[in-house]
Amino acid sequence: MSNINNVRDKRPREIPVYLFTGFLGGGKTTFIQDTLSSPDFDDGKATLLLVCEEGEVEYEPDKFAVPNVSIEVIDDVDDMNLDTLTAISRRHRFDRVMVEYNGMWMMRDFFASMPRNWIIAQEMCFMDATTFMMYNKNMRQLCFDKMQTAELLVFNRCTKGFDKVPFHKEVRIANRNSQILYEYGQYDVEIDDIQDPLPYDKTQSQIEIKDEWYAEWYRDINENEKDYEGKVLTLRGRVALAEEMPLGKFAFGRHVMTCCVEDIQFAGLMCVYSGVGAGTYRTGDWVRIKARVRIEYEEAYGEKGPVLYCKSVEPCEPANPEVATF
Repeated sequence: MSNINNVRDKRPREIPVYLFTGFLGGGKTTFIQDTLSSPDFDDGKATLLLVCEEGEVEYEPDKFAVPNVSIEVIDDVDDMNLDTLTAISRRHRFDRVMVEYNGMWMMRDFFASMPRNWIIAQEMCFMDATTFMMYNKNMRQLCFDKMQTAELLVFNRCTKGFDKVPFHKEVRIANRNSQILYEYGQYDVEIDDIQDPLPYDKTQSQIEIKDEWYAEWYRDINENEKDYEGKVLTLRGRVALAEEMPLGKFAFGRHVMTCCVEDIQFAGLMCVYSGVGAGTYRTGDWVRIKARVRIEYEEAYGEKGPVLYCKSVEPCEPANPEVATF
């Protein structure tokens, strides 16, 4: 028994990581400074503060209520790697990590660099509401990259009565589950309560999915597959075949652009069909299908998922536009 305990003692401690993302002026530094300056945050744990972006606001360590804070700066994305973070880990003794991440760096650079015992505990994204739409238009991929994994997204510098819907929509395209806050002042915060109704009624037994609804439908059927069990769907998309597919099966879907041209992917589901024309369609053909949804194990998925049992498959004109978007 003592040998087992010795093995367990040698395992590296899991270190929670609190990740703060967004662009310059978004409020990351101020939030971290306020957090570390709060006596409520002083639980005796040592903290590593990893600063990847130095803006106009500078940290004031003398105001920290937390006594054991080590600050390390990484100002070049080429230095964001496992070797660097491992070396930092050896220089300091800490119980948690707080990261102010550079808004111009992709999130994958950090995720790929984390030591194995670093575990993301929370990810918060801060955006300046006065510049967000400009950033989102001109640096769409970088904005999307920060929003898609954030558990909480804070829009600060908001003004009373502004139209929140465009902001809400952009976040929801990237992330359906993040909480959204609108900050009007230091102690004046509003929680986003905008509902996200689907453009169709999925409580109906038969549902027609219009071309412009494809992306939302595809995401929803994968997130809430049980809601579609036994429903009959009518929609159009493209055929995709592979050599290993047996006769009577094909993939059906459309190309979907979530963020930008670089991330266009084929988003489809498996179909089963043995009716008129089965086996005559080729990859790339546009077809309109009428199919009943069954949730079952599918080898192509490697797990249970929605499979479309087609009642009919008919050739049709391409969707307009051919690439689906949210």
